[in-house]
Amino acid sequence: MKKKTIGDLKKEQLEGKKVLVRVDFNVPLNERLEITDDTRIKAALPTINYLIFNQAKVILMSHLGRPQGKVVEKLRLDPIARRLSKLLGQEVKKVNDCIGEEVEKVVFSLQNGEVVLLENLRFYPGEEENDQEFSKKLANLGDLFVNDAFGTAHRAHASTVGVAKFLPSYAGFLMAKEIEVLSNLLENPERPFVVLLGGAKISGKIDLVQNLLEKADKILIGGGMSYTCLAALGYKVGNSLLEEYDLEIVRKILEKAEEEGDKILLPSDLVVAIGEVSAEAECKTVKIDNIPAEGIGVDLGEESLARFEEEIKKAKTIFWNGPVGAFEIEKFAKGTNRIARVLADRHGKAITVVGGGDSVAAIEKTGLTEKITHLSTGGGASLEFLGGKKLPGVEVLPDKEE
Repeated sequence: MKKKTIGDLKKEQLEGKKVLVRVDFNVPLNERLEITDDTRIKAALPTINYLIFNQAKVILMSHLGRPQGKVVEKLRLDPIARRLSKLLGQEVKKVNDCIGEEVEKVVFSLQNGEVVLLENLRFYPGEEENDQEFSKKLANLGDLFVNDAFGTAHRAHASTVGVAKFLPSYAGFLMAKEIEVLSNLLENPERPFVVLLGGAKISGKIDLVQNLLEKADKILIGGGMSYTCLAALGYKVGNSLLEEYDLEIVRKILEKAEEEGDKILLPSDLVVAIGEVSAEAECKTVKIDNIPAEGIGVDLGEESLARFEEEIKKAKTIFWNGPVGAFEIEKFAKGTNRIARVLADRHGKAITVVGGGDSVAAIEKTGLTEKITHLSTGGGASLEFLGGKKLPGVEVLPDKEE
């Protein structure tokens, strides 16, 4: 899948043009409204810097949190404007609305190479409703539209889909990279292609598992997802996280995987906490056929980790989404941290793609981001893309002409 990108535009096509850019600056803030992780802001820098270098007038728009169509003071984008100003080494003008006369005054007075950040799009219900009038008002601010927010591409919102119907549209560099990397996983992975899935729930990943079952050579399942799989096979999983309503469909997927040559690998042993999941909890490693009634799965056991590592070490392409244990508690982070290190060890020997906030956080925590081929900013968008779904924010962008 090849989309037209801003890299296809020369300086004379950008100079002096008002370029409306959808970015994903939905970053975590602490109680003091300080940014605790600016990964998503940094990911948009190549696109923003390219536009500045080519003397465009840059109008950035993003959402933050879930204000549900109302103004929420603590979800204003001022902290993001301050951080972005530092990262760019120039002032980013910040306006207190995203449409209207005051915004237009600032936008229409921009000089070439200047940057303005609009207020939180989701302060208006028209954003999530993909309202045509709201889309038109946003589009009126620009001459061109660039979507660099892959993380919101699975949402048919005004700023991802609506605006693209009114302006010549292009993918930003981050959007283009995400599409290229994830398309290669589906269409042309170097083999063996191993997928490692973790995280709490399997319910949001059913399409992903079914689609990747046909593409991957092996799917390793850990974390909360694996307890539902084990229960579907008849194992007693104690008080581990379990989505019982999914058991039948999970059972069918596991049967299909077995018929196709044991394509899914589940844990053979687990670390279980007794009674509660806390740093103080008593824990022990047990085989999957011996999980105590009061036991709660919190990490992969040593044997399971060794089997997972063996598959990863053989792989030429690896996609990882979701921690394999309750990694936010240090004593249950061993499996997730080891997986991160094994992936980093494949640097130069395999293509490694990590998607999903918790998996990316685990890689960053171990200081190994430089050793990973691609950290996807997509989260839900990555999973839907790899699950075979069409993303509205991608579909609306024009294809590159052959």
